[in-house]
Amino acid sequence: MHRDCLPLPPAAPASGPNPAATALIMMGGGARAAYQAGVLNGVARIAARLGKVQAALPFGIIAGTSAGAINGAGLAIHAGDFQAATQSLGALWHSIHADEVYRTDVLRVGVSGARWLSTLALGWVTQRRAPRALFDNTPLGSMLGELFEPARVQASLDSGALQAFAVTALSYSTGRHVTFYQSHHRIHPWHRSQRIAVPAQITVDHLLASSSIPFLFPAMPLELDGHHEWFGDGTMRQMSPLSPAIHLGASRILAIGAASRQRSGWFDTMPGGGYPSLAQVGGQALASIFLDGLNADLERLQHINRLLARMPEVAGDREGWRPVQVMTVAPSEPIEAIAAEHQKQLPRTVRALLAPLGGTEARGAAFASYLLFEPAFTQALIALGERDAAAQADELAAFLYGVVPGTAPEAPEAGDRAAEHAVSP
Repeated sequence: MHRDCLPLPPAAPASGPNPAATALIMMGGGARAAYQAGVLNGVARIAARLGKVQAALPFGIIAGTSAGAINGAGLAIHAGDFQAATQSLGALWHSIHADEVYRTDVLRVGVSGARWLSTLALGWVTQRRAPRALFDNTPLGSMLGELFEPARVQASLDSGALQAFAVTALSYSTGRHVTFYQSHHRIHPWHRSQRIAVPAQITVDHLLASSSIPFLFPAMPLELDGHHEWFGDGTMRQMSPLSPAIHLGASRILAIGAASRQRSGWFDTMPGGGYPSLAQVGGQALASIFLDGLNADLERLQHINRLLARMPEVAGDREGWRPVQVMTVAPSEPIEAIAAEHQKQLPRTVRALLAPLGGTEARGAAFASYLLFEPAFTQALIALGERDAAAQADELAAFLYGVVPGTAPEAPEAGDRAAEHAVSP
């Protein structure tokens, strides 16, 4: 993208930050994204305490990847009523079950397991029947078809309650990250090395593509430039997750991650054991795919900010660079430890499939956490997200609503999680 295509953020009103130039970014894999619903519940409570009960979203730009794209869609269709949006999203995660996301019946899981076994053992014989994924996520497509109405996203854009909504997926066909976006104002498509953006009406297929965890869920075909490409989870190799929001005009970004703030010491408490199981290896592989991009991007922005501070003549929208404030909220407790407490909640058929891989053992909890779409686990993550938002209530109130820290009603003490960065996407 050329620098002169970068949309300038609207001027902030005197009353506080301008929602039109504030973005929400959500990244998360599988059931872990329930944490985001909890954080959003906490933000909604802050808004209610500030008297903004019937107000629109405090972020006019939403960019979602993986399961975060689904959460973003839930907000986008209710952009005019933040309280209703968070209540709807919270209710979904509060009562979700695995069989609403992927097939857990004996026949389907058994056939899938048999095909994978035969492929691994006799792949040269069974090429025509090679499985596409470990699980069939047709139920998720059906559920999203009932809950997500693309026309409501456009209605939110037309009303001005939403400025832009973006979903990112990875093309298996070309290796490029593609951001599909809808916007209230005309935004020029942008091109960077191995990542592009195109305007599109976001549909259920886009949400399924962005949230198709590799190996677990099948790839999705999407139309791009007049032809179809196969897409998978957008968090894979996503090194610049903040970029779409900045291109769409954000000058402030709230990023809700799914990685613990510090390295989890939970694994250190596990017995040494022998050779790592496939589930343990898979859990670490998925963690590297899903959890490292945001922190790496933030570190990069901090370096850029320090350089710009020494070269003020370079900063400024005229040169394509501008300051962007970024605040992050991330789990204060290791999600793996929470998952380990609820692994037995997985459907019996799924446990039977994962057991030979070590997916039902404590050290396989990280892998299982992506599939734990069960109320006991998701409710625990929602509660964690609510606690983390409450712990940062002063900071969130200041960042989103311009409230002076310490003056928000009933706001508990918050840690220092906001940082100002200067970026050019």
